[in-house]
Amino acid sequence: MTNFDFNVKTLGAAKIDTPIKMSDVKGDGFADYVSDDDRILYCIDTVKTPDGHRVPKCEDTVELAGPRKKIYFNPAHVHAAICTCGGICPGLNNVIRAIVRCLWYRYGVHRITGIRFGYQGLLPTSTDTPLALDPDLVDEIQEKGGTILGSARGGGNKTSDIVDTLERMNVNILFTIGGDGTQRGANAIAEEILKRGLKISVVGIPKTIDNDLAFIQTSFGFDTAVSMAVPVVRCAHVEAKNAINGVGLVKVMGRESGFIAASTSLAQSDVNFCLIPENPFDLEGDKGLLKSLKKRLQDRGHAVILVAEGAGQELLPNTGKTDASGNKTYNDIGIFLKDEINRYFKQEGMTVNVKYIDPSYVIRSAPANSNDSIYCARLGANAVHAAMAGKTEVLISMMNDRFVNLPISLAVSSRNKVSTESSLWRDVLENTRQPISMKN
Repeated sequence: MTNFDFNVKTLGAAKIDTPIKMSDVKGDGFADYVSDDDRILYCIDTVKTPDGHRVPKCEDTVELAGPRKKIYFNPAHVHAAICTCGGICPGLNNVIRAIVRCLWYRYGVHRITGIRFGYQGLLPTSTDTPLALDPDLVDEIQEKGGTILGSARGGGNKTSDIVDTLERMNVNILFTIGGDGTQRGANAIAEEILKRGLKISVVGIPKTIDNDLAFIQTSFGFDTAVSMAVPVVRCAHVEAKNAINGVGLVKVMGRESGFIAASTSLAQSDVNFCLIPENPFDLEGDKGLLKSLKKRLQDRGHAVILVAEGAGQELLPNTGKTDASGNKTYNDIGIFLKDEINRYFKQEGMTVNVKYIDPSYVIRSAPANSNDSIYCARLGANAVHAAMAGKTEVLISMMNDRFVNLPISLAVSSRNKVSTESSLWRDVLENTRQPISMKN
């Protein structure tokens, strides 16, 4: 069964010998080049054939990322640009550093430009001077949160203006570090480049703290987000236990996907109710959240609620607004729940103490932890290998624990969401012991 086109576009035949000295002999004890023919199965699930054999459920294969023996660009002629878009996220500086160091030391590319404030820095109206990047400048930036280039939403839809700027700057490689909106913009930029017949490679690195890009095993920053959310939940639990009918209410990121909330609930077993966008709930009624919360307080005297920002939005009025990236603006589910819990228990004549914590900006601005630092370093290096080989409209992803080159169009084709039929959600329910459904 074939469902997806994983073929990666290239600017042309790679004919130049790479400056990276590696081996193309298996078993000689030296690191090997990667060939375009080196591929892995997209789906590792199997099915049984009528004759009893096990075969892959899906035969689609994905191209492995890594250094090629032949490259497309002459390093001496390369001008690479890097931009970070959208909201900030742990690991942005790590990726920038990895790209710069791989270009400089592995390929001998010494013309590297940092674009200020995302795609807006590529618009003709921008007054922000691009930043010349080198290994000395990026030497210690991995220890800091945020991005030395600055980040901003918007501008990605002004494709023609952006490509005009890339032409004027003589850029032939553009690295776009960002999430869904950023990569949609990158895909449109790459298509405009090909339409004009230009030889500019566009390579994306997936940055979405919500972990919601399709076909991406994990996006960088997610691991750090969970590790930062855990102590917040712990504090909420302490607050709840030390008050009469205390309720610790914590809101984390997760507009359409509840991976941070789900994973934090597993990492810190103090969570009693994990609310995510994929699992709608009612407030009132016999099965609703408020009655379930009342029962919990009557039984144990305290409770911790962890809610993703996109959860329960159907209970709130539509704002009718969007941000600069085109994302729908949400009402604050945390404040709404706080007010509703207080209203309900006042009506019930029952004392309750709600402690509401929103650590979103603390989490976003944190430096990457060790796991994310490793991941970012490898993502950045593999992005450089893909670009120098002439790959374009490509995103560096991890799939089945292997780094792969993935068409951007596939990554933005749908959202990665928590399946309520998955083992992840099953484990969350077992850990929190919350009702399977809080819908009447």
